[in-house]
Amino acid sequence: MKTLSLVSLATLGLATAATAAPMLYEEQVARAEEALILTSPIAGIENSRWFDYRSDVGEAQKELVSDLRRASDLEDTRDAWEEYAHELKHERIDYIEDMAEKGYRQGTVTIVN
Repeated sequence: MKTLSLVSLATLGLATAATAAPMLYEEQVARAEEALILTSPIAGIENSRWFDYRSDVGEAQKELVSDLRRASDLEDTRDAWEEYAHELKHERIDYIEDMAEKGYRQGTVTIVN
């Protein structure tokens, strides 16, 4: 197994592309979840829930790198990506629900031509 450095998660994507191996389904799902990571707080409110969310995302990213380093076979690698995707989704939904309980909703903008 190729050793991964802790430079950034973007580097993980480059390492996968550089080896020319097809991307695992679990990694594809995780990358889709990464695209959904909230980059700004709901309603612009930077409260403890926002900072907890950002911290939890960072922890999930660190854990992924650690799990991938320790993976000894394909099953371990798949498990690492699957757990990462699950954590990102779980933390995002918890944050959105917590903010909704406070009366702040996540907005969605749709542009129709």
